[in-house]
Amino acid sequence: MPMPKWWGHVNKRVFNPRAIAGGKWPVLIHVGRVFGMTYHTPLDAHPVAGGYLFVLVYGSGSDWVRNVMAAEGARLRAGGKEVELRAPRLIGRDEAFGAMPEGVARPPRVLRISEFLRMDVVGG
Repeated sequence: MPMPKWWGHVNKRVFNPRAIAGGKWPVLIHVGRVFGMTYHTPLDAHPVAGGYLFVLVYGSGSDWVRNVMAAEGARLRAGGKEVELRAPRLIGRDEAFGAMPEGVARPPRVLRISEFLRMDVVGG
């Protein structure tokens, strides 16, 4: 896993609420797989042809990734609009970098991120 789990817990409790309140980050709205609660997770969401790409900084074992995979989708609030996303699938670094538009910063190699999540916009 590229980033340590403890940092994810700090992010979830300290920085994520601030990012959501600030309104500048894209927010993924997803349903929990255990209790069915709705969660809001600020993420880097990169628009790609027909959908969005998410960098899995903490790996595919993150709760939000597992929730999205179990629910087979989520909603994304970005740029003042909300879109429905479906067909979540894990993809590798080469496919992700090939899908990212020019000018979008790639995660530094030192982070060793090798998994990405791609979802399609419903009706898009």
